[in-house]
Amino acid sequence: MADTATLRARNFAFWTQTAPGWVRHADRQDEIGRPLGAAAMDGLRPRPGERILDVGCGCGGTTAELAAAVGAGGEAVGVDLAESMVTAARERFPRERHPRLRFVTADIETIDAVPGAPFDAAFSRMTLMLLADPVAGCTTIRRSLRPGGRLAATVFRDGGANPWLAAAMLGAAPHVRSLPPLPIGDEPGPFAFADPARVKRVLAAAGFGAIAIQPHEVTLDAPDEPGTVAEWLIEVGPAGAAYRATAPSGQASARSSVARLLARYRTPGAGYHLPAGLWQITAATDPVRGGRRRRAG
Repeated sequence: MADTATLRARNFAFWTQTAPGWVRHADRQDEIGRPLGAAAMDGLRPRPGERILDVGCGCGGTTAELAAAVGAGGEAVGVDLAESMVTAARERFPRERHPRLRFVTADIETIDAVPGAPFDAAFSRMTLMLLADPVAGCTTIRRSLRPGGRLAATVFRDGGANPWLAAAMLGAAPHVRSLPPLPIGDEPGPFAFADPARVKRVLAAAGFGAIAIQPHEVTLDAPDEPGTVAEWLIEVGPAGAAYRATAPSGQASARSSVARLLARYRTPGAGYHLPAGLWQITAATDPVRGGRRRRAG
């Protein structure tokens, strides 16, 4: 397994290269991917007037949902490593129309706390598993919360619970340029938090208590558009950058190959139904001392 500095550099390069696909498909990702965050929303139970941190906000869709949940008296702040996605979020949700919505570019593994802290709660949809140093990242989240602050997140379980997830990479690989290194062991990737015991160890090491992890089964419903669905999954995954650098004929072959692998999840005329197995994670900071373990100075 690579060292933390190497993994952070690899993460930064990966998300810089992958971000254009997320920006291009931002509306589709918000709509189809909403079930991936629903369990975290249920676990968080945002309250009117609260200030909520959205960790791994991407292009801002989940942050906007959180802002709507807390109402005019609250605020939602999204943080993401990819500057171009944060830029897209600001363009999609401009401050003049969304005054209680703010976005920050930052690496939560290397900062003391997210600007604007302390927050009442933190939300994360499918991000914690992607951190190079999840203890450092979750520690920053904890330090960014007030006493008794809440965390709710979702992550993928194992590959068996998400059988379609590798289709975009496997189908596209023979038709595009070389792909980035794939994760091994506990390296950041979709199944890095598959073991709930590891999730508990990470959160406990970061200083969280009241840790609970529950399995959830959801389905992503996509339209009956094989080429569009295939391209969406390619572009937001590890093959995205290589796909965009490939000639149109190679791109067409990649889409066709991915569509063939996804055919088992398609009902002609009704669309795609992609089963996803998640962990719903909830935790809390100390109700007395809160996110910071000791006073600086």
